[in-house]
Amino acid sequence: NGGWHGWFFGPMMMIAFIAVAVIVVALLSRWLGGPGHANGHSHSAPGKERTPLDILQTRFARGEIDEAEYRERRRVLEE
Repeated sequence: NGGWHGWFFGPMMMIAFIAVAVIVVALLSRWLGGPGHANGHSHSAPGKERTPLDILQTRFARGEIDEAEYRERRRVLEE
């Protein structure tokens, strides 16, 4: 019959199953949302498009590109 073990492990397994289901749904929604939707909001203000210079400045601030590359690309964009 399971005895006292059924009273304890039954609800614990149900909670574990629900937790796993919630985690799977959250991971699937992040994966299907794509890389631009990972944090749930955009970096620009509503109704304002980011310019290529804004993107370049952001990449430089994050350390994705060095100063020489930043200056070269900025010069090309400003021509």
